[in-house]
Amino acid sequence: MIKKYTVLLIDDDIDFCELLGEYLEREGFETLAAHDGISGYEAALDPNVNIIILDVMLPKMNGFEVLKKLKVNTETPVLMLTAKGDEADQLTGLNIGADDYLPKPCSPKLLVARLRAILRRVEPVVPETPEQLTVGNICIDLGTRATTIAGQFIELTNSEYNILCCLMRDVGKIVPKEDLSEQGLNRKIAAFDRSVDMHISHLRSKLDQAGHDSPRIRTIRGIGYILEK
Repeated sequence: MIKKYTVLLIDDDIDFCELLGEYLEREGFETLAAHDGISGYEAALDPNVNIIILDVMLPKMNGFEVLKKLKVNTETPVLMLTAKGDEADQLTGLNIGADDYLPKPCSPKLLVARLRAILRRVEPVVPETPEQLTVGNICIDLGTRATTIAGQFIELTNSEYNILCCLMRDVGKIVPKEDLSEQGLNRKIAAFDRSVDMHISHLRSKLDQAGHDSPRIRTIRGIGYILEK
């Protein structure tokens, strides 16, 4: 699902805000608008605002003053868009902390490209880590199926691996033998079927060999098994 970013327009030109807002919404953004510096600053403190387009010539508080206050109280990126497009004004805005600066009029396509470039720069990078199951000193890397106990790798059959995953996902809870058979062995349990019990016995032996501090598999007679924390 593509994330929808919220753009706050702070500009006293109401018609301009409406036209630009319609264009941005066609490009997949959500938009808010404020038409003076004070209400714009207050709206910009909303944590749902992802980026701000800020005019310089505003009533009640000019854009440079708004930008100064924002840089003290929020990390939301700001693109300044204004008719005051001379170099001195651009340098002032950038030195105060604007993330970009465009003069009016500008191409809507260019504006959207600049917005997206800023958002890419400020988007937090979340390191990708393999999904893991961990209970006590048992760790299973679900991407590679590597299983370690106290850092020591242990060899598991496919059925043992599946059963251990079932028990670890419901650690501290009773897992019925029927569930272990269906999820671990991919078949419904039959009358007098001892397959799950056999695999549990092998798992217990491997856990014991890896160390006495490992979590234990306890039998709940007539029901199933539980991996104790």
